[in-house]
Amino acid sequence: MTAADSPIDILLIEPNSGDSRLFTESFQDASLTNTIHTVTDGESALDYVHQREPYADEPTPDLILLEPQLPRTTGFDVLAELKGEPALCEIPVVVLTSSSTGEKIVKSHDIEADYYLQKPVSADEFLEFVQSVEEFWLTIVQQSPDDQSADRDERSGVVEEPSATQEQRSGR
Repeated sequence: MTAADSPIDILLIEPNSGDSRLFTESFQDASLTNTIHTVTDGESALDYVHQREPYADEPTPDLILLEPQLPRTTGFDVLAELKGEPALCEIPVVVLTSSSTGEKIVKSHDIEADYYLQKPVSADEFLEFVQSVEEFWLTIVQQSPDDQSADRDERSGVVEEPSATQEQRSGR
């Protein structure tokens, strides 16, 4: 089994319980063996990644899906802390945007995510979203850390459908 085939631990930071359920069910429907850990606010997200109680025994996530509009500590603050700490900055963060302007809003806070994906709004779009996340993960795993840094700007962008991800990776 290669690293790309291994199950990964995904931390979903999503305040909407209905969306959290759809994300989790979509990963299950796609027959991916990944483990989804969910928190609903920024403070809990930071407790999780720092493995503070009640998350002391939880694994460090391999990938973080972050909704920027969070109660308590904002998603912008979470992203800034993740990218500002050496122990956490290597965890890929996908910011879930509600529109094509979402990426600009996040960047206006002078912080950069690894990737931006438009959040699905219907149940049918969630499967496409999961495929986009899987394609992103395979791209990350198959590259060396130097390649990841060199091409981070190239990967940044809002992806509205999986075909856009494929075009982005192939340079079209």
